[in-house]
Amino acid sequence: MEIYLAPLAHPDWRFQFPSMPDGDIDIRHATLYQEYSIIGMGRLSFPSGMDKEPIKWSGMFWGSSRRRISALNRRWQDPMTCINTLNNWQKNKTPLNLIISGGGVNRDVTIQEFDYKPTGGHGDFSYDITLYPYTELKIYTTAELGIKSSTKKQTAKKKKTNRNNAKKTAAFKKKTKKYTIKYGDTLWGISRKYYGSGTKWTKIYNKNKSAIEKAAKKHGFRNSNGGNRIWPGTTLTIP
Repeated sequence: MEIYLAPLAHPDWRFQFPSMPDGDIDIRHATLYQEYSIIGMGRLSFPSGMDKEPIKWSGMFWGSSRRRISALNRRWQDPMTCINTLNNWQKNKTPLNLIISGGGVNRDVTIQEFDYKPTGGHGDFSYDITLYPYTELKIYTTAELGIKSSTKKQTAKKKKTNRNNAKKTAAFKKKTKKYTIKYGDTLWGISRKYYGSGTKWTKIYNKNKSAIEKAAKKHGFRNSNGGNRIWPGTTLTIP
């Protein structure tokens, strides 16, 4: 039986563990259960798939003084080379393919835990390793899935609605902007009040010419003299 690890992206960079584990390789399979509380039947559990359980074992990287002992080594490698390789894969969260020949194991994994320490006086290192099943996470765009994005449409629709509402509000305000002339008012003064400048008084006069001239005749004048004569109580529309 041999144990191999190889990066999924570079399967030719295969690492072979130089010696067999000290004991058993711990491989577990557990079934996930979903629990439900059903009236009259109590709490029931139903299987809902397989849980992902880690794979664990302990072993030795033998020092150079033991490199010729075939009973200990399948294929001797320098302990620090082994340690650095596994450390780098763990640090970079590298997806790996685990093969245990003769054990029927061929899985994609990552290194979850890797601990080691020098043992004895021969340059040996003992280690514990835990591998966790790896599943590639694929993220697709809505375009790749053929789904039309509703977010943009909703945003555009919302903006259009807001613009329409703003226009309606402005039109409503503009439509209902009225002013009733008081004693002492002039079109110049009313223009200044609404527009910040008296020079736009002709705008008010032209909009309300009919009402202003009617009020002038009501008070005995032939006309308002171009808006110079206005009377309290006349209601103006401010354009």
